[in-house]
Formats: sequence, structure tokens, C-alpha cells
Amino acid sequence: MLNPFRRGEGDGPTLGDGAEPATALSQQGLRHADGYLPLERYGTLGDGRSVVFSGADGAVDWWCVPNMDSPPLFDRLLDAEQGGYFALSPDAPFTVERRYRADSNVLETIFTTDTGRAKLTESMNSGTAGRLPWAEFARRLDGLDGHVRFAVSLRFGRRADTVSPYFSKAGGHDVFHAGHVLGVFRHSDNVLLDPLVDGQITGTVSVGPGERAVVAIVAGEDEPLVCPEIEEIDARIDLSDAEWRQWTERLRCHDRFRALTMRSALALKLLLYSPTGAIAAAATTSLPEGIGGEKNYDYRYAWIRDAGYTIKAFLRIGALAEAKAAFTWLLKRLGESEPQVCYTLQGDMVPAEKIIDVPGYRGSGPVRTGNLAGSQHQHGIYGDIFETASRFVACGNILDAASAETLSHLADDCADRWRLPDAGLWELPESRHYTMSKISCWQALARAVELADDGQIPTTCRDRWLRERDRIAAWIDEHCWSEERGAYLFYPGSDMLDASLALAVRFRFDGQDRLRRTLDAIDRELGKGAFHYRYTDVDREEGCFLACTFWMIEARAMLGQKAEAEAAFEAAIEKLDSGVGVYAEMIDPDTGAYLGNMPQGLTHLALIQAAATLCGAEL
Repeated sequence: MLNPFRRGEGDGPTLGDGAEPATALSQQGLRHADGYLPLERYGTLGDGRSVVFSGADGAVDWWCVPNMDSPPLFDRLLDAEQGGYFALSPDAPFTVERRYRADSNVLETIFTTDTGRAKLTESMNSGTAGRLPWAEFARRLDGLDGHVRFAVSLRFGRRADTVSPYFSKAGGHDVFHAGHVLGVFRHSDNVLLDPLVDGQITGTVSVGPGERAVVAIVAGEDEPLVCPEIEEIDARIDLSDAEWRQWTERLRCHDRFRALTMRSALALKLLLYSPTGAIAAAATTSLPEGIGGEKNYDYRYAWIRDAGYTIKAFLRIGALAEAKAAFTWLLKRLGESEPQVCYTLQGDMVPAEKIIDVPGYRGSGPVRTGNLAGSQHQHGIYGDIFETASRFVACGNILDAASAETLSHLADDCADRWRLPDAGLWELPESRHYTMSKISCWQALARAVELADDGQIPTTCRDRWLRERDRIAAWIDEHCWSEERGAYLFYPGSDMLDASLALAVRFRFDGQDRLRRTLDAIDRELGKGAFHYRYTDVDREEGCFLACTFWMIEARAMLGQKAEAEAAFEAAIEKLDSGVGVYAEMIDPDTGAYLGNMPQGLTHLALIQAAATLCGAEL
């Protein structure tokens, strides 16, 4: 059957028309023998509320509906055998090329079989006025050469702690019910579906030159649902692409690393939860930091640290609306109660951990929801929020009276508490006097003094903040430096190193010679190939932490070691260049396999900061 949708003028670009460089892969061996797809083989799509994980083989293995922190509608990412998925793949052996459209979060994949070539275009759709009031995931097939037949397969997971999904007919539509989610499966006439069975959809579709097919899911949670015509959904793919490109056009970055910077900015944009302005650390839960290990955590929450760093990255590239929304959200949370390490995307307390009875990615359990960090105290939150405020006003913006009062109280709190141990940046179970935590307190009070001198916050306690700032610096020099090791230590009395100390350069902590020597020690002892482990001996449990490598690069550049920084940047990017530009938290330095939750905001924002610093951009 000929597709009623034929490519016409005004449609989006074909793969190659200004799109980003493609990654070519063969179907053979694309998935591991255990059924899991390597994390670097996923692209991500989003609409400001949820994020879809689309694999290189045409299978969507992760989508939480309607929000990033909702239970997953598709969860094969964590359960290869029984998990839910939505696949649109050739029914014959194929090779695949995929990349994002230029400056867009619309993803394109070309499948090539012995009989022809076809292009899959995927989008979490938006409208002319921004995010739609429903979730709309659209998948378009265009025939290019010959003919390609695709199998359509949709299966919902049937976990013991969820309601079993079922289908019904309403208004002539194929409607599914999965717990609190109500959805409709929409498709063009040339998609031939088998009789519906509760919990799954199967069918086929063939496309040749000039022929088009579209399938889509429209969904919502406990709310009436619109059922747009499939032609409207198809048109919104290109509308969404235009909206993404319009957004990136307003950003600023150096031409040298423009593609890398824009791709990371687009990844960060997916993590901005538009209903509140919160920034999620990542869009997944429980992806392991080491295959077979138990370091699997839920990152679908807003950390003060991650949000603060992301806001600074947004400010640096000129994404002022996003920076303002996220900064306002942060200040309101901090003004409501005692500061917390992290919050839900709605601004509530993070729930306690709960174990979900699924196997986990490549058998790496347990799978968790909730996060124990919500009950921790980390001194780093002081430095993070004050550095964010400092960057906000340095860009020519001003603080309101309520926010200034909140910051003043936080500075007092920091001055009171800096002598106490905390959980540290890495959220470890042992409370200690972590060097990086003390530097963060120094950073907070140093920025507080500067903000007071600039008239941005009350000056009532300015002199006390100054005295405590200097006491912290003296304490660090006395207790945290090891002349024998030639480095600042992880914490006093240890013999361990911490790669996050590279951030002290950006924070303008005193003592550049000591910081330079610390970087050298980190490279020697925590470096592995192009990347770095977080701290001493953690290599036994996890991969290299990607943000640490970009922090090291940025620090080298700021200390005048630009040649070394550029060489390190090129080495890291070359090793990472195996997917479509969506990065995880960690990497196996030997195999290049991604590890940990993704898209990882810390990784992408650290890349943006490093690239901008290498280009000599203003901080």
C-alpha cells in the first residue's frame, strides 16, 4: 500500500543535509548476548517533561510518562527479558547510520538492507507555543531506495508492582491503559497491525521511494486525552525541529567547538523540567557505575550541585531564560527550609530508596527509586549556590530582595558549619573533613563578600564572612596539603587523592603552584588513558568519571597549560565519539563502554565549560 504521506517541500533535511556526522553500525552484534544494548548506542529525545531512549536498532527501551521521574512505560533498559519496549526495525539484516539533525533534538536513522534504504525520524513533539499539554512521541519512516519492510512491535512491561496494561477501543482509537497512564497508539493507513492483545502491539509496514509511514504514541496521566490526527503529529516533527533550531540560534559559543557545545547544550535542555524549572541530574535510574556492581542510583532528581553547575553553563552560552528559571527554582527551595542536597523535580523532599524487582542493566542490581542523598548534608551546596549567584550577577543581572536575604542567611549558615564534617561532593557514607568541602565553604564566603561589596546582598555580616573565609584557607593549608605527596589530599590524615579538586582552580582558590602540583598528582594516580577516576582506589568498583576529565582540562587551561589541555580534550572527545553525542556519567577506559546514568548533566556541562575555556571565552 502506498503511504498517503509523501515527502514535500518544506519537510526537514535528509540525513546529510546539514546534519551532524553519522555513526555507522551493523545489526550483527549490536546488542549484547544478554539482550541489552550498549548505552553509547542510545539517542535521547525530550519535550521538557520526559525523555525517550531510542536505540540504534530502532527500539525504544526507556520512557517514563508523563515525567522523567514517573514509573517507566517502557523499561527494557533495566529488564531485557520482560521489560517493555517500542521497536520499529527492518525485518531483515541491516546496517544503520544515525545522527541528530543539526542544532536539534530530532534524531534521524538510516537503515540499509539488501532490498533498500529507509530513514527513521523521531521526535518528542512540541507545538508553536512550546511544550504540548500531552506527551507526543512521533516516529516517521521515509523510503529512500528500493523497499524496506519494518516490523512494528510494542510491549509493555508486566512488573509485579504495577497494574497489568490492557487495550480498549474508544472513538475508533486504539487506547491503552497502563496504571495511571492513558495513551493512544496512532498510525498511518499503511501500517498493518495484527489483532490487539493486552500488553502488546505487533504489525508491519513497508516503504519505498517517496513513501512515508508514521506511528506515534499520545499519552497523559489521569487526565482526558486528545487524539490528534496522524497528519498533525507528522507535521509537528518538523515544527519541533524548527523550534529546536530557533533555540540554538540564540546561543553563543566559539566556532571551533560549536557542534560539540550545541550538542551538549541540547542534552542539558532535555534535563530542564519545564513545569518547575528544576534540572534533573540525569533521566534514568540504576544504570550501573560498574557492570555487575551495586552502585546503581536514581538520578531523576534535582541536585543543588548539578543544577548550579548547569545554570553556569547555560549562562556561559547565553541560555538566559533557562538559567533564570533554574536559578529561581533553586533559590525558592533554599528559602523555604533548611538547604537540602537534592529535591524532587516538583520541589519536594526526595523519597527514601525503594528496591524494584527487576534484573537491572546487564544484571546489575538492585534497581532503585528514591535516593539516600536527600538526607545528607554536603558543604558543597554553599559554594554551588554562591558561585551560581556570582555568575548570574556577573552577566549583568540583579538579585531581588527575597533572594538576597536567602543568600545572606546561607552565608551565615556556612560560616557556622564549615568546621563540621560532611558527606562530601561524592556523597560518601562516612562523614569527614573532605578537602573539597572546605574549599566549597571558602568559595561560598568569598563570593558572598564579593556580592555584598557589589550591593547585591545585605552587608550586615560581611566582615564576619571575610574572617571565616580566611580561617578556612588557613585550615586547608595547614591540614589538607601534603608536601610528601605534592598534592592536596582527599581529607586530612589520608593518603588519597580526589579528582574533583581540579574545580578549585575555577573557584579561584589561592595557591596556584599547589593546585598545579595537585593536578599533576591526579593525572599520575587517577588518570587512565584519556580519563580519570573520581578518587583513590575507586577503580575497583566503577569506571572513569567523565566530568572529572573535563574539570582537569579546564583547570589546566586556566593555569596557562593550554597545549596540555587541548591535547587532553582531543583525546577524550576521540574516545567518546562512538555514539550520537549523548554522554553518560562514566566510561570504561579500556573498552569505551558508557557506564552510569544518562544523559548525565555533569558530563555535558563540564564539556561546555572546558570547550569555552579552551577558546578563551569569558568565565
